[in-house]
Amino acid sequence: MKNIFVIWRKEIRSYFVSPVAYILLVLFALVFGFFFWSSVGYFVKTAMEATMEGETFPMNVNEQVIRPLLSNLNVIGLFFIPMISMRLFAEEKRSGTIELLTTSPISDLQVILGKWLAAVSMYGLMLLAALLDFVFLFKYGNPDWKPLAIGYLGLLLQAGGALAIGTFISVLTRNQIVAGAVTFGILLLLWVLGWPSQFETSTWAQVLSYICVITHFESFAKGVVDTKDVIFYLTVIFLGLFFTARSMESMRWRS
Repeated sequence: MKNIFVIWRKEIRSYFVSPVAYILLVLFALVFGFFFWSSVGYFVKTAMEATMEGETFPMNVNEQVIRPLLSNLNVIGLFFIPMISMRLFAEEKRSGTIELLTTSPISDLQVILGKWLAAVSMYGLMLLAALLDFVFLFKYGNPDWKPLAIGYLGLLLQAGGALAIGTFISVLTRNQIVAGAVTFGILLLLWVLGWPSQFETSTWAQVLSYICVITHFESFAKGVVDTKDVIFYLTVIFLGLFFTARSMESMRWRS
């Protein structure tokens, strides 16, 4: 655990000694802030119009504000996650320090877990920045906090799987741009795999729908923890880190 913590601390520090972390945090906060402002503004406008017209249909903050915003966070993460993961190993290869890692007494698994946990921590900080906006809902409204907590759990699990994929892609190349572009392409593909199931009922369409990462986030967005969705994301994390370990083992043998 000590070695994993050392790698984690080194990676976190590398994010913040450069402008990368600050740029990502500010951009993430600005983009989500705009979504939050628009969503809350539309909710307030709809509520006021309903009151003026004497309509009495219920206005639900969780369903009409929080749930769509969780989906928006999901979309934003699709663009930011490749920026977090692309440098994990590609930068080590570019700078020539990958040889030190492959020949050091630290095991491949410790290196991989340390880097992956640092990437997840970085994304967690971005989610915390978004959480500051939700504080206003609890200050001026009365939403249920449990669906938000479950939604955040789903976001972290999905990000963990996406970052595991990004970690694997990063270990295959020394070019960060290539790693980021390939990771984004794969995540986008996993995002849209469920579309054919909307007009196709064949087995292959259902299989693609199951592989689609968005399909498994829907229950979290509703405030429901479904075991099969948790298992799916944990499986993606395991496979991403497993293939990364195999690639690291191959590099160690070549060193």
